[in-house]
Amino acid sequence: MENINSILLIVQVILSISLIGLILMQHGKGADAGAAFGSGASSTVFGARGSGNFLSRATTIIATLFFVVCMALAYIASHRVAPGSVVDSVTTMVPETTQAADAESSDLPPSDGEANSQSGSDLPPAE
Repeated sequence: MENINSILLIVQVILSISLIGLILMQHGKGADAGAAFGSGASSTVFGARGSGNFLSRATTIIATLFFVVCMALAYIASHRVAPGSVVDSVTTMVPETTQAADAESSDLPPSDGEANSQSGSDLPPAE
């Protein structure tokens, strides 16, 4: 699915650049007034009438292809399977049931400062 998305994006960029180029090459309707002062259709690449027909048809075809590719990209984006959340994949940790079990298994001396020689600690008794 990602390959199709990448191919369509590349095609869309190529079509958009082609569409921009074709639009900029076309002869505007307001440019006919300039023909009366000497800059007429004699300097056009495709001739006086040929450029309008060829460029307008090519623009229509490329614009249609551009919109089709846009619709295909929108369809692919709307039907993409959403990945699961990272939070959902983490398992919850089970908390310790009692703190007394932690205190008995600890090697630390009691918190009241008195030495407990029966706790099994390697620490010397406090004086």
